[in-house]
Amino acid sequence: MKILTADALPPGDDAIPTLQIANDADLAELVRSGALEGIGRIELQFPSFTDGRAYTQALLLRRRWRFTGDIRATGDVLIDQLVHMHRSGFSSALLAEGVDPAAAERQFSRYAAFYQGDVHEPRPLFAREVA
Repeated sequence: MKILTADALPPGDDAIPTLQIANDADLAELVRSGALEGIGRIELQFPSFTDGRAYTQALLLRRRWRFTGDIRATGDVLIDQLVHMHRSGFSSALLAEGVDPAAAERQFSRYAAFYQGDVHEPRPLFAREVA
């Protein structure tokens, strides 16, 4: 997962065709209308850390509609939620001002494996071990 700060966005970041999706948007309607065609990045908003609708949106975009571009978390992104964001389908996160990106990166070294499946590895641990 790419960890980004507002003052250090990669060059050319603003050239990627981007779609911002509201938390209450009907994703099925957006897909039917063709709104995702040609889009390289989707930004999903966390208006507060207690609003988890963007997790579901990211999961649906990856699993149901097979979106392969960048899904970016924006808004109230807390570093202790980054691992779950990544497992739900987010590929980048824009940290709030003043949040240390090194502390955010350390979150990923805390957990070596997960029992449950996720977007990247849908099989649970026991099924991975059998295979």
